[in-house]
Amino acid sequence: MFEGPFDHSIIKKAIEKKLVEIKYIDIRDFGIGKHKTVDNRPYGGGQGMILRVDVLARTIEAAKNKKLTKFTQKVVLLDPHGGSFNQKKAKELSKLKHLILVCGHYEGFDDRINNFVDEVISIGDFILTGGEIPSMIVTDSVVRLIKGTFKENVTDIESFSPYLEYPQYTKPRVYRKHSVPEILLSGNHREIEEWRKKTSLEDTIKLRPDLITKKVFKKD
Repeated sequence: MFEGPFDHSIIKKAIEKKLVEIKYIDIRDFGIGKHKTVDNRPYGGGQGMILRVDVLARTIEAAKNKKLTKFTQKVVLLDPHGGSFNQKKAKELSKLKHLILVCGHYEGFDDRINNFVDEVISIGDFILTGGEIPSMIVTDSVVRLIKGTFKENVTDIESFSPYLEYPQYTKPRVYRKHSVPEILLSGNHREIEEWRKKTSLEDTIKLRPDLITKKVFKKD
């Protein structure tokens, strides 16, 4: 599942530049008994299988770099109970030397796993079959922010908070009666910048009002 997405585009280039190293650890390597069991039925009854805390704890301990401190290394559990993942969190994680992402599966984790991780993150209010895809999303958003992955200052101008990015256009100038806004063809960079700011605010209010913590309106 991981080799495809991580063998292309920006992540591949970051690996080739030796800016990042990605390792996969199979929790079954730390499973119990002859069959390397990693899960069991939930106490109290219920559907599905629960990942065992003892197996996960041993896996996490093996993944940690003993030379790093808690300020340069973090264990993140991917689970719906966590705080929402966003660009601010991606920037924070990109500053770490070592990031360990724990992917859930089956019905979920033994809740005691929270004693062995530093943070719990959710990528959204929906259910997936496992934490593999969320971990790919987190990895992609974090790796692209590592210094050297892009040309200098490219990611500095990116922002998802507090406003959405303004709409952008390219050729053709007119397509099936849909035209590029005239202001973008004016050559007046000051007015174009004002239009972009205004449109960014309007789109955010319309499409993602939850992103706005403080609304400031300026009358024309």
